[in-house]
Amino acid sequence: MNHLSLLIVSASFASLSALAQDGVTLDAGDPKVIASVVPTWKPASAENLIVYKEPGRYGGWPANQGLWQWGDELVVGFTATFYKETTTDHRIDRTKPSHRVQARSLDGGKTWKVEADQPYSDRKNEPEAVALKEPLDFTAPDFAMMFRFKGLHVGPSWFYTTQDRCKTWQGPFKFDVEGVDGISTRTDLIPIGARECLMFGSCGKKSDNKEGRVFCARTTDGGLTWKLQGYIGDEPPKGGFAIMPSSMRTAGGALLTTLRRGKPEYNIELWRSDDVGKTWSKVSDVTSNIGGNPPATVLLPDGRLCVTYGHRKKPTGIRARISADEGKTWTPEIILRDDGFDGDLGYPRSVVRPDGRVLTIYYFNGPKSSDRCIESTFWMPPVKS
Repeated sequence: MNHLSLLIVSASFASLSALAQDGVTLDAGDPKVIASVVPTWKPASAENLIVYKEPGRYGGWPANQGLWQWGDELVVGFTATFYKETTTDHRIDRTKPSHRVQARSLDGGKTWKVEADQPYSDRKNEPEAVALKEPLDFTAPDFAMMFRFKGLHVGPSWFYTTQDRCKTWQGPFKFDVEGVDGISTRTDLIPIGARECLMFGSCGKKSDNKEGRVFCARTTDGGLTWKLQGYIGDEPPKGGFAIMPSSMRTAGGALLTTLRRGKPEYNIELWRSDDVGKTWSKVSDVTSNIGGNPPATVLLPDGRLCVTYGHRKKPTGIRARISADEGKTWTPEIILRDDGFDGDLGYPRSVVRPDGRVLTIYYFNGPKSSDRCIESTFWMPPVKS
C-alpha cells in the first residue's frame, strides 16, 4: 500500500463552483433497474463509527479528496456543506457555502477531529496554481499528494503536496499531461521510486467534451513533468463515461485499475496492464448496475484484491467484493451496510490496517433523512476460500 495516503462565509459563485465539482447532481442510474437478488456474504466482523456529523450539515464525497495513513495517524478529506431536503438531487442547500475540509485521527480511526481551515478549503480564496519548481520525493515518509480540479468536463486540474502528514499543504501546483485535454482528476497514485510515480486520472471525451475517459500518466523527474503512458479502454460513447480510477500494483508488478462507468452500465470494471500502464486489457466487471459509484481498491495482506463501493440501489448501503485471482473471478457481494436512508451515499476510500482489517470511509445517510454524515466501517474480510 502506498503512503499516497468550517469555515462559514457568505455564499458566492466560487463556493458554489467548489461544490459543483464534488457532485453536480445525484445520478443513481436508471430507476427502473432493480438490483437482482443474488447470494451475498457478510464480513467476518464489522464496526461502524462516525467521522463527521453535525446537525443541519451534510458531509460528502471522501473519494474526491483522499485518505492517508501513517501507523495510527490517519487523515481523510471530504466536503462539508448544508443539508436541504430535495427529491432529485444531493440533499444539499446550493444557496449556502461549501468547503473542503479534512479530519485527523491519532488512534487508528476510532476518533476524529475536523481540521477546517486548509489552503484548499474555500475556492474564493484559493491561490492560482503555479509551476512546481523543485522535484518531489514520492517515498518520503510523511509525504502525501492530493489532486483537485475546477470543472467536471474541462478541468483544469492541479495538486497540493505535504511533507508533514497533511499538517501543512504546499501548492496548488499546475498539472498538465501533453496531449491530454480537459483533465478533471481526483487522487490515485502509485509511487515507483523517489522521483518516479504513476497517476491515474480522468479527462474529457473528444466526442462531446464531457467527462470522461481514464488515462495513466508518469513522471520520472519528481512531478516536474508528466507524460501520457496510455488510455485505459476506448473512449466511452456520448452520454457515457469512465471516471474515478482506483489502482494497485501487484507483487508481480502488474497494474490493476478499477473504474466507475456511467450510462448505461453504472457498474465498476477492472482493467490490467503488464507494461507499466502503456497498454490495458479489461479483466472483468466487478459489479453489475449499482446505481453509479466509484471504487476504493486495496490489496489485502494475503494478496487478494478488495474493492469497496457505495450501492445506490435498494437496499442502499456499502458493499465489497474480493478476488483471489487478480480479478478474474469475484466473491459474492459482501454487505458491509444495507441501512442507508436513500442512495445519496458512498464515494469511499479504503486502507488496510496493521491488524488486517479494512477501514472504509464514506458518506452516508440515515436513519433520518437529515442524517448526512461521514462514517466508517472497520471490517475483517471473510477468510480465503
